[in-house]
Amino acid sequence: MKRYEQFAAVIAEKIRSGLLPPGQKVPSVRMASQTYSVSPSTVFQGYYLLEDRGLIQARPRSGYYVRETTARSMDEPNPVQRASDGTEVGVSELIFSVLSSLKDPNTVPFGSAFPSPDLYPLARLGRSMAKTVRYLDSSRLSDMTTGHPELRRQIALRYMNSGVRLPMDELVITNGAMEALNLCLQCVTQPGDLVAIEAPAFYACLQVLERLKLKAVEIPVHPRDGVNQMALADALTRLPIKAFWFMSNLQNPLGASMKDHAKATLYGLLEQHQVPLIEDDVYAELYYGTKPPHPVKSLDRSGLVMHCGSFSKSLAPGYRVGWVAGGRYTQQIDRLKLMTTLSPSLPAQAAIADYLQYGGYDRHLHKLRDTLETQQNAMLAAAARYFPCDTRVNQPLGGYFLWFEFPERVDSLKLFELALAQGISITPGPIFSASHQHRHCIRLNCGHRWDKRSEDAMALLGRIIASF
Repeated sequence: MKRYEQFAAVIAEKIRSGLLPPGQKVPSVRMASQTYSVSPSTVFQGYYLLEDRGLIQARPRSGYYVRETTARSMDEPNPVQRASDGTEVGVSELIFSVLSSLKDPNTVPFGSAFPSPDLYPLARLGRSMAKTVRYLDSSRLSDMTTGHPELRRQIALRYMNSGVRLPMDELVITNGAMEALNLCLQCVTQPGDLVAIEAPAFYACLQVLERLKLKAVEIPVHPRDGVNQMALADALTRLPIKAFWFMSNLQNPLGASMKDHAKATLYGLLEQHQVPLIEDDVYAELYYGTKPPHPVKSLDRSGLVMHCGSFSKSLAPGYRVGWVAGGRYTQQIDRLKLMTTLSPSLPAQAAIADYLQYGGYDRHLHKLRDTLETQQNAMLAAAARYFPCDTRVNQPLGGYFLWFEFPERVDSLKLFELALAQGISITPGPIFSASHQHRHCIRLNCGHRWDKRSEDAMALLGRIIASF
């Protein structure tokens, strides 16, 4: 990271933490130069970068000020108030009907589950693929091990960045994170069992529970702080919960991240009740700022946490390479995988391993995070301009999803239909709930290039919402 980028990262962190609140003047060039021991040129370059990212703005003959952002002019969404006890899951038809409508490439992709493919180094990955395939040992093409050894080594090294010392033997490479999550759940449940999930929850989680004939215990999620610990503790005392499936960092759809003390409390509940946690951490690398969040896995002393990750959101969409650090369940997970899909694509594994080792993954991630934060700020600013004043929205410290809550008169399923007819895709709230809550909420994707088309789509959405 260049010197001006390091300086910009320090100022950005102060803005995110509230030390530099909206409307506050940032240090003058002269003061910043003296305080941070950098040249005035470095300060100017850093401020230009922060201005491009929408965090600060220049005022003529006055200096730079923290931009008044949407998140601080709109309240955050209301937390879910109640847990559900053992809900039968039956949401697939609704989810499939919504997802099938999002495939038209001509729509504005606010409803997409992925960022723009333009944000990924696909050409460089292609060169890694060509390079590794030339030297791939043909005797290993039918290898059914837990995964490519170099890829597992590189993943283990990255775990160290988030405070986890992990033996390679605990890692199982899978066909994307969804296979990892499915395998974990199958290891610890039987049809009819209760599984604690988030409310709202990632819709694919609901589909997995439905397919495996499991019942959902929905635990409320605070839009900033994550899973409600009191509601979870209460559910554990009353119900025979067999597993948790939670996102501790950058939860989909809310973007919530649990504080370290909350993760410690959660792990204490795991150990006390001997209930395993399936930790879905696919957005872990998309944090804003300079410090990676620690997963609950970093606290795991007894192998109760099955930590699942993927390169689909951070590097290689379409390669379908994920993994699980399975703890005490590693052998069961590996055997289940061998009984179903055998092994993920070895060339894809080898290509990603080569890129992680030689391709500049951290440089790519730094650029990706900056771009996503810039686009988040652009969408928040547009929402402030065009959406009704009683709209609520979160401001996650990473990722590319925003969760909007409207007055209850707004029907998000109807909004979905009206918006789609105008060439705009959105994701309606009910597909994130086993009990069909969040009817007045939507999730929008800010992970695509912000341009006039995006701006016009937000304006049109605002007019449709106002018509309810």
